[in-house]
Parts: sequence; structure tokens; C-alpha cells
Amino acid sequence: MGSDSDAEVMSQACAALDELGVPYQMSVASAHRSPERTHQIVTEGERDGAAVFIAGAGMAAHLPGVVASFTTKPVIGVPLSGSALQGVDALYAVVQMPPGIPVASVAIGGARNAGILAAQIVATADTAVASRLKENRTAMAAAVASKSKRVEKSTR
Repeated sequence: MGSDSDAEVMSQACAALDELGVPYQMSVASAHRSPERTHQIVTEGERDGAAVFIAGAGMAAHLPGVVASFTTKPVIGVPLSGSALQGVDALYAVVQMPPGIPVASVAIGGARNAGILAAQIVATADTAVASRLKENRTAMAAAVASKSKRVEKSTR
């Protein structure tokens, strides 16, 4: 993430990865204030076997693109609010990448979905993670059915 002030939102990605048993590393690096640190984190991540990177940033939101410039691994950008434009500026920055340097994007503040998407990418080569994702989906469906039973009404 670009700043420690983003930790609360980005911890939602960590929670999803924890639930799915996917190891990760969380750190702060700024595309503008510490580009060398960003490069080092990506290089070390690749060396240590990272399969995907999640980068959260607000305002100009260059961090996901800078991370993508340093790797050919998938990069998921999490646009963060916190500006006068409430994250729309960050969303545009993440999705408007130049040809050849793609960055996947989730919703503004959508760190949980970024964690799940990262797990889905990992699951293409890890059957245990794939199994946990399927269990998670089954549990979500059961929760919806349970909630529906509590509110169902009929006029018949």
C-alpha cells in the first residue's frame, strides 16, 4: 500500500487470504516517495515465490502501475478513497494503464475482493486453495439461504 493510512482497508485483503490459507506479505511503499523500495519489494517478492501482487493506492494511484512495471506477475489494484474525488481518481488511475502493462482492478475500497481474486489466481496451481475457495462459495450460498428463511413472507 502507498501509506500506512491505507492499512485498515488493505487488511481486508489480508483477512480474505488468511481465511483461504494463502500466505502473503504486507508492506508500505510509495510509487512517488520510495520508488526504489517499491522495486525492492517486487524483486524480493518474485524471488520468494510471489504469484500475484495486490497494490492499494489513493489519489493518483500510481503504485499498482509501478508494481506492474517491475513484474510480469499479475497485479491487482485496489483504488482507495481519501481524496476530494472519493476514490474515483484512484479508480481511473488503476484502470487506465497503457497497453502491455495491465493491472486488474477491484472496486474502490474493494480490498477483500482483491484478496479473493489473488487466491483464485494462486488456485490455478494449488488445488488446496481451489478447494478452500469452493468451500467458501458453498458457505456464502448457505448464508444467503439462511438469511432468506428469516425474512421470507408469502401472501398465499
